[in-house]
This record gives sequence, structure tokens and C-alpha cells, in this order.
Amino acid sequence: MTLEETTNLVAAFVRQHQAWGPPLAFVLAFGESLAFISLLLPATVILLGVGALIGQSGIAFWPIWIGAALGAVFGDWLSYWIGYRFKDRVAQIWPLSRHPNLLQGGRAFFLRWGAAAVFIGRFFGPLRASVPIVAGIFGMPPTLFQLFNVASALVWATAVLAPGTLGVRWLMENF
Repeated sequence: MTLEETTNLVAAFVRQHQAWGPPLAFVLAFGESLAFISLLLPATVILLGVGALIGQSGIAFWPIWIGAALGAVFGDWLSYWIGYRFKDRVAQIWPLSRHPNLLQGGRAFFLRWGAAAVFIGRFFGPLRASVPIVAGIFGMPPTLFQLFNVASALVWATAVLAPGTLGVRWLMENF
């Protein structure tokens, strides 16, 4: 199944079952933010499609936004906890053991930007998967991590849902 077919399938499901929109947004954002699953799940593209569906169909924005933001927070938190708990041994766990460059890139980015890397990394695919786990490996204080984690998740959820929502509404009103 292609990415376009997957996005269309998810959008059709949300259109028919609006109550499942927020939990689905949670699961997609959680998977996109979790170090191990994010390598396999193209959730950002799917959530952009859900954003367009919101703009087209009038589905409520805020419940889906909350689901996406919470999923992103919990996915990064779990990645952080795994790094904090297992330290450098995490590099031996699949799929990171097959992609050592992800941890190396996340490590370099974290060393350069410090705590801000948690916020910035959320917006770049490979870093989204590795920076939280590296923050845990380096023992970043949990409260500081959560501050940057929550702030970035709120902005990220807006960034993936709002363009489709606002763009489609604008197009519908003006054309």
C-alpha cells in the first residue's frame, strides 16, 4: 500500500468515525515520536492529510490536536525513559542496532544544542526519533526534558494539522 493510499484510508476512516479521530491522532503521533516505531511509520504525512480532512469536513480541530499533542508528548517521554534507563545499551536494540547513524546524529545534535535540541529535533524526521533517547542517555534532567517536550509537541501538533485545516478552508471560501 502506498503512502497516498494509506493517507486516504486513514482520512476516510476519520471521516466516517469522527469519534476515533483523537485516539487515532494520538496513536499516529505516539508512533511518530517513539524512537523505534518512527522509523517505520510515516505519521506526519498522514496527520497532514487528517488536517486537510478537518478543513474540508468541519470535524472539530481541537480534539484531534489534543490527541496528536498528547501522543507526541508520550512518545518522546517513552523514548527519553528508554535512553535514561538503558543508556548506551539502547544502541544494541533493533531497529537502532541496524541504524547506528541515527543515534550518532542525535548525539551530535544534542551536544551542539543542549536542551533546545529536544524542541528543535521534533521538527526533523531522523532527529525526532533519536534526540529524546539521546537526552535520556545523557541524563538530561526529567523536568527540563518534559518542559521542552511538551512545548515542542504543542507547536508540532499545530504545524502538522493547521496547514491542511486552514488551507482547505481558505480554498473552499475563496474558490
